[in-house]
Amino acid sequence: MFGIPDPFIWIAYLLAIGFAIACVVYGLLNWSNGGADGGS
Repeated sequence: MFGIPDPFIWIAYLLAIGFAIACVVYGLLNWSNGGADGGS
């Protein structure tokens, strides 16, 4: 599929995309929470 016969390469791509999506979701959920100093 798509010229990549090795399934481990597909797993690496899927993990990278999944972690990128998780990072975006985490950032959106904690956008305005501030920090330990109150978000200054």
